[in-house]
This record gives sequence, structure tokens and C-alpha cells, in this order.
Amino acid sequence: MKYKLSAVWILVVMAVIDVSAQNTYSLEQCIDFALENKPDMERTLIDERIGHHEINASLSAWLPQISANYALTDNLKLASTAFGDQVVQIGQNYTSSIALRADQTLYSNEVFLASKAAKYSKTQLQQNVTETKINTVVQISKAFYDILLTREQLNILNGNIIRQQKQYNDSRAQYDNGIVDKTDYQRASITLANTKSAKKRTEESLTTKFAYLKQLMGFPVEQDLNLDYDTKDILQTEILLDTTQNLAIENRIEYRQLQTDKELLRLNTSYYQMGLIPKISAYANYSPQYFNNNFADLYNTNYSTSSIGLTASIPIFTGNKRNQQIKIAKLQEERLDVTLEDTKRAMNTEYVAALASYKSDYMDMTTLKSNADLADDVYSTIKLQYDEGIKTYLEVIVAENELQTAQLNYLNAVFQLLSSKLDFQKAIGTIEIN
Repeated sequence: MKYKLSAVWILVVMAVIDVSAQNTYSLEQCIDFALENKPDMERTLIDERIGHHEINASLSAWLPQISANYALTDNLKLASTAFGDQVVQIGQNYTSSIALRADQTLYSNEVFLASKAAKYSKTQLQQNVTETKINTVVQISKAFYDILLTREQLNILNGNIIRQQKQYNDSRAQYDNGIVDKTDYQRASITLANTKSAKKRTEESLTTKFAYLKQLMGFPVEQDLNLDYDTKDILQTEILLDTTQNLAIENRIEYRQLQTDKELLRLNTSYYQMGLIPKISAYANYSPQYFNNNFADLYNTNYSTSSIGLTASIPIFTGNKRNQQIKIAKLQEERLDVTLEDTKRAMNTEYVAALASYKSDYMDMTTLKSNADLADDVYSTIKLQYDEGIKTYLEVIVAENELQTAQLNYLNAVFQLLSSKLDFQKAIGTIEIN
């Protein structure tokens, strides 16, 4: 029985470990999950599918269009007509007809435009997907790094709480033994309480940040999300960036989208310019007809008609509408050219600003890292001098607060640097997507 229970517990533990492992995600896995499940991503992919169906629907006009109509009439009162001095009724009591018609477009300006625009419309749909993917990578990465560094903040606060708890216990013991007055342990109590309060705030913010990451990923809210990362590797490698990279406008997805819009506008102008080309189509009609005075015998004999032919239609005068449409289309092209030039300047500004931000944030991070190391040395020295009776406990508290502030400022600077790196990569169009 003991062996069986042990085996059951082993299976339970293994199952728990397996579930935990399934919900542990690295940054790359978080991004991959988001690219498949993020609501914005799903909507964009659905829009892409809708767009492809719309393209196919517009191109279907090149295929034969076949229609059928059926009619059954009970002539309650037959028509009359006069032949000389006689008035006679014409027609029969019951009539029925079936009309079959097939139309084949040989040339149509609208369908021709749809054919030419299909290529650019598909490109536009794919570019929308790419833009959403890029935004997803940036958003997930920033949220992931934010959680990572918040956890590091918690580690610092937990370490400080352990140290401050020991200092409180030591100062309380010294007070109880009459070595120092009560202000030392009271100050230690205040410092410890403030650090515990900061830890609680950080823990609550971590819960919110996990909820936000789940939202971005499209991750089930009822499941736990565990992150897999190497803090040392991120702090050593992920913050580095080649700042010699130059801006290449054509790498920006937003610029490529505007280029596609320009091609579509050019086709739109061409469409109006070719408005005088006739629409040509071929048709074929077949219509069996039935007449009889007795309903039961209506469909015994059919009298069919059929025809084939060509039709051509051309707008000769439209009240100057076509000329106005051509002018509007050309102005829309000019307007987009202005937007393109303005976008180039805006992207250059974004590139310069992102590069400057990264460089300044890197300097801030380096400075704050040095400050944190220096604050650690200062605290260790003052704490040692306090233990030897040279420094006051107030000086220990000040040094400890400065150390904690320096450590947290350094972590905030690291997150800001990682964010700046992502902004720079987005500015020069080098965000990698699957």
C-alpha cells in the first residue's frame, strides 16, 4: 500500500511539473504565442482573409455570368384586339416561360482595374499583417522586460528586508541591554516598514504587469504564466546595439504601405482616364415558352427562342463628371506625394530621436550602475564603522536608503535602455518577425 501511494504521489508531482513546464515561456515563445493568439493579430489575419475574398469576388466578373428566370401566368381575362370589323381575343389561358441567359465580359474598365489592383491589394493586406506583427514584437518585448526587472526589484527589496530585519533585531537587543537609546531601533523599524511597503507595492504592480502581458499575448487569464529568462544574459547582451546603423526608409513598413497606396491611386487615375473605352460583352439567350388553354397540357409543347450577340456601351456625355474625377484622382496622387515626403522627414526625426535616446539611456544606465556599486561600498564602510562605534545609526540608515535608491534607479535605467533599443530597431525597420 505504501509503495502504491508513493507511486501515486510521484505521478502527481510529475504531472504538476509537466503542467508548470507547459506554461513556462521565454521571450521568443511569448512572441510566438502572441502572433497566433493576440486579438489584434487575429483581427488582422481575418481582415487579410476577408480582403482576399473581396479580391476574388471582384475578379469573378471575368467569368461567365449565367442567370435563369421562370414565369407562370394565369390569364384571367385574355387581351382583345380588332381585325377589320371583328374583335377577337388573343393569347391562351395559361402561359409559362423559362429564360436562360449567359453573359461573358470581354472588356470592362472596372474589371480591368480590379485585375491590375489585385496584386497591390494583396501586398497591402500582407503589409498590414507585417505592421501588426512588428507592433506585437515591440509590445510583448517591453512587457516581458518590465516583468523581468520588476522581479529583480523584488529581489533587491527582499535582500534589503533580510538585512534590515537583522539590523532591527540587533538594535533592539542593544537597546534592551542598555547599550543604545531607543531611537536606533525605532529608526530601524521605520526603515524596515518602508521597505516592506515598497515590496508590497512592487508585488501588486507585478500582478498587474502579468495581467497586461497575458492580455497582449491573448493568454488564458485562468492559467498561470511563468517566464523563462536569464537575467545575467539579458543585462550583458540584450542591451547592446550597433549604433552605426543608418536609416533606410524603404525598410520601414509604414513607408512601404504608402508606396502601395500610391500604386493603387495611380491605377485609380488610369481608370478614370480610360473611361471612354467601351464596355464589351457577349451574350447568349435561350427561352422555351409554353401556351395552352388547359393547365394540365401547358408543358406538352414548347416554343423556344434563342439568340446570341455582342453589346458595347460607352458614356458619351456625363456632364463633365469624368474630367472632374480625373482631376480629383490626380490631386489625390499629389497629396500622397506630399505625405510621402513628410513621412520621410518624420521617420528621419524618429530615427535621430531614437538613436539619441538610446545613447543617453545607455550613459544613464552606465552611470547608475557605477552609482549603485559606489553606494554599496559606502554602505558597507559606514556599516562597518557603525559596528565599531565610529558612525551613528542615522548615517547607516541614510547610506542604506541611498543604496536601495541607487539599485532601483539602475534597474529602471536598464528597462528604459531596453525600451529605447526596441524603439531604435523599430525606427530603422530591423525588428525581426517570423
